[in-house]
Amino acid sequence: MNFVTRPGRVGIMGGTFDPIHYGHLVTAEAARWEFALEKVIFVPSGRPPHKKDYPVTDAEYRYQMTLLATASNPYFEVSRCEIDREGFSYTVETVAEFRREYGPEVQLYFITGADAILEILTWKDVDRLLRECQFIAATRPGFHLNRLEESRPQLPVEGRHRIHLIEVPALAISSTDIRWRVKNKKPIKYLLPEAVEEYIRSRGLYRPRLDGVYEKG
Repeated sequence: MNFVTRPGRVGIMGGTFDPIHYGHLVTAEAARWEFALEKVIFVPSGRPPHKKDYPVTDAEYRYQMTLLATASNPYFEVSRCEIDREGFSYTVETVAEFRREYGPEVQLYFITGADAILEILTWKDVDRLLRECQFIAATRPGFHLNRLEESRPQLPVEGRHRIHLIEVPALAISSTDIRWRVKNKKPIKYLLPEAVEEYIRSRGLYRPRLDGVYEKG
C-alpha cells in the first residue's frame, strides 16, 4: 500500500494503556503506515467493562502516560472521550462519538489486539459497530487466529471482511509484564518510553502495598 496518507482515514487506538508501552506505539505506527491513516487517536479507556475483576490504574495516570508516550509523533493524538464519559467504556459509544465528530465520509479504523478481537461477538451492539468502522487486529508472530476465523461466519455478512490483520513483533511486550516487573523491582527500561518510565517511578505506580494491592492502581 502506498505510504501517502489518505484524507478521511482515521485510526482509533483503544486500550487501558496500563501502562502504555512500545508495543502499543509500534502497533499504531504500523497500522498508520499499512492502512494510510491520516492520524491515530489513542483513547485510554475509562471504566472497561471487560476488566471488572481486578483494579485498573486511575484514568488520569493512564491518560498522562499516554500523552507522554505519544508527544513526539505528530500523527498521534490522545482523546479523553472515554475518561470523561460516565459509566462503562463501550467501544460502540466511542466510535459513535468519533463518527459524529468526523462525519459520514471519514473511514474509521479501530486498532486493537487480536486477543481483544477474539471477543468481538461479546461486545455491545457488534452489528452496529461493524457498520460504523473497520477493525485492525494486531497479532504477534506465531499467534494463532483459528478462533477468529471460526467466528467470522457468526458475524453480520457486511462485517465479515471489515476485520484486517497485521503482524507486529513488538507485541511480545505486555502491560501485565511491565506491572509485574515494577512490583518485583525488575528493570523495565527499553520496554516503554523513558518519560513513561519516569512517570511510573515518580508517582509510585504498580508498587505493592503491605496488603499486596498495587499502589494507586
